[in-house]
Amino acid sequence: MQDFEPLIPLSANATLSDELAPLLTHITVVIQQSRQQVQLAVNSAMVHCYWQIGRLIVEHEQQGQARAAYGKQQLQALSERLTAEFGKGFDARNLRNMRAFFLAYPNWNAVRTELSWTHYRLLLRVDNLNARSWYQQEAIEQHWSARALERQIGKLYYERLLSSRDKAAVQAEAEQKIADAEHQSLTAKDYLRDPYILDFLNLTSQRLLESDLEQGLLDNLQAFLLELGKGFAFVARQQRIRTEDQDFYIDLVFYHFKLKCFLLIDLKLGKLTHQDVGQMDSYVRIYDQQQRAADDNPTIGLILCSQKSEAVVKYSVLTDSEQLFAAKYLPFLPTEEELKRELELERIKVQAQLLNKTDETSDD
Repeated sequence: MQDFEPLIPLSANATLSDELAPLLTHITVVIQQSRQQVQLAVNSAMVHCYWQIGRLIVEHEQQGQARAAYGKQQLQALSERLTAEFGKGFDARNLRNMRAFFLAYPNWNAVRTELSWTHYRLLLRVDNLNARSWYQQEAIEQHWSARALERQIGKLYYERLLSSRDKAAVQAEAEQKIADAEHQSLTAKDYLRDPYILDFLNLTSQRLLESDLEQGLLDNLQAFLLELGKGFAFVARQQRIRTEDQDFYIDLVFYHFKLKCFLLIDLKLGKLTHQDVGQMDSYVRIYDQQQRAADDNPTIGLILCSQKSEAVVKYSVLTDSEQLFAAKYLPFLPTEEELKRELELERIKVQAQLLNKTDETSDD
């Protein structure tokens, strides 16, 4: 299908009269919507075609020999014939992907056509079925591009979420079995996580300033919002709040539409201190008094630091507060093994805290 040709040719310096401008606007919207529909139709047809090819390959293999060598030889021969007939896209590797696609989704009704073939090739790399289901649903709901999906899978987004949230709740969300009312009961702890990975900043300087970190996050706001998670919207940078005798400036302010509350972020390059906690506590209290609307929930504050101090967390209001949190940021993407170890340590700490609280409740 050929691209649409402009209906109203204009030179680079041409201007529209007030009469024609609305017409051009409406026509532009129609063209853009039509192109999007065509692209969606093409993606859907491609995904269905590759699923069908995978089905035919599997059915053919089941009728033939079971030896692995047979499968490789057959796929290579098939690839050569298809490539000669139809061109690129049918190499042996892609045929194996189509076969794996059908095996992973033997029921076509489970395939969501909102996602492209590139999305599904990425999803096939996820062995954990619960994780794959969750990534698939998030990619659809959050309109993740294939590149965004690849980044979230590579950063173990699902596993990091499990480290700070009830496992059953995450799995239920992935399967869309939690009612809207139950979603509303989620707290800030369910949406905030630790650590945050800021590899998109490419931080290399040893003499980095907090202002550099702040500017980097704003320059890469889309990537930072993706890292924060769903539901966040950017509000302000260096927002001023005032008391009777002093002005304060909050590094970054966001709003979370599901929690219906503001999120204040304070950026720290060094190790978390009691002074950092006290400062954020003041910010949250002042913000609640001056900026929070009647229908907003209490403001939450997040101290994003390069090093967390477990002692500060344990012996400060961070331990039991539902409004104050601290998390570490990583300037680069660690290996999968390193990240899994870190998440496991975090999970053990969370479980220990829950166990201590349970013991305290039992004693009471």
